Formats: sequence, structure tokens, C-alpha cells
Amino acid sequence: MSSNAKKQPALGRGLGALLQNSNTDITSSSNVTDSASVGSVSLLPISSIEANPFNPRTHFEKEALDDLCRSIEMHGIIQPLTVRKLGRDKFQLISGERRFRASQLAGLTEVPAYVRIANDQTMLEMALVENIQREDLNAIEVALSYQRLIEECKLTQEQLSEKVAKSRSNVSNYMRLLKLPAIVQAGVRDNIISMGHARALVAITDEDELIKKYNQIVNDQLSVRDVENLLKKPEKQTSGKSTSSETKP
Repeated sequence: MSSNAKKQPALGRGLGALLQNSNTDITSSSNVTDSASVGSVSLLPISSIEANPFNPRTHFEKEALDDLCRSIEMHGIIQPLTVRKLGRDKFQLISGERRFRASQLAGLTEVPAYVRIANDQTMLEMALVENIQREDLNAIEVALSYQRLIEECKLTQEQLSEKVAKSRSNVSNYMRLLKLPAIVQAGVRDNIISMGHARALVAITDEDELIKKYNQIVNDQLSVRDVENLLKKPEKQTSGKSTSSETKP
């Protein structure tokens, strides 16, 4: 690969691309000890690692952590953590917080970790991109991560779509969900309604009517197609009512 190719921005390849480019950032490699060299996998004391303050995910389900803890006790950590060097024998997580927390529960004193160089903005990008790539992330969490990447990392929607390897229309669809009332966003976040339901509701401009339709979806357990058909009915119903009222004596 040419030197010019190495300088290309990390686009369209998610967290892996960001990690490959992270060694151009501000942490000085002169601070890294021989036992934890930049770009290598090292066994680090778990007590020397602190959590990623930029991680948008703060809630970790206990049952899932317990399952991962048991797996680590049986098989060890299969995929190393990724950390950055803060100072002498001090590290900060870039990715792998679930593995980190489960390792603490398992009582490990050392964990394998890739050592990378990353400044705060790169840390934020990495945390958000990794968060977006999680399979169990709900649509509102994805939308909020997109919003943070745009606002805090100063990305356009086009740049964002390249970074997360998604189409611009996909990004736009998620971002529109943030225009919904809080009660509807909570419904998406808590898996009461799907993203398909939410996308249909975005078209309603009157907030009271939108919330009314949301409650109808929940109470009547409507499918996405039911909602789409429901939103087509008002005009027909209105015209029908006006016609019948005109024929009354």
C-alpha cells in the first residue's frame, strides 16, 4: 500500500478503519512502555484500565454480563480490548467495555488489550461507531449516536454515512425519529413499537394527533401496515361524514 493510501480518511469501514488511523493522533508514543507498545497486544493489569468516558452506553444488563463472565471464566477473553495510553501504566478503554466489566466480575487481574494512540475526538468517534454497530441497539440509541457524531465531531450527514457505512437515506430516517415526542421515542427505546411504526408516525405534524395515534398503536397492537392504512383513512372518513351530513333533512 502506498504512503498516500495510508493517509486517506477512515470512511465506510466503521470502527476498524478508525482504529487503523488512530495512531496519527495526539498521545505521544514516547510515553508507552516497552511492555505495552503502541500497535501491539499486551497483557495489562485490569486495575490500570479505566472506562471510556465517551461511551454513549451507560446501562449494561446484568444477565448478559453474567453470561459473558461465565464464558470468560471458561474460555478466557477471545477478543482483546482496545485501549489508549494515558500516562505511565495508565490506560483508558476505547472499545470492549462489556468484556472489561465481565472480566472484573470474573476476578481477572490481567486482560489482553491492543494499545492505540487516540485523542478525545477520535475516542468519541470510536465509541459512537462501535455503539452504532451493536446488533441489540434500538433505533433511538442509533439516532442519538448519529446526532452526536454530527454535532460533536462536526460531520455532515454525507460524511457520517460514509463513516458508519450506511446510506444517507438510512441516516436521515434515523435522525427523523428524534423529532418525535418524548413518549413516542420512549416507546421505540423500550421496544413497545418498532422503527417502522415510528417512521409512519413521523409524517404526522400535529403532536396531539401523533400521540393519539401512538396510543392507538399500543392499545390495539397495530402492525406497521395497519398504521400506514390508518393514516390514509382520515380524508376518506372526513369526506364521508360531510356527505352524509349534507343529505340529512
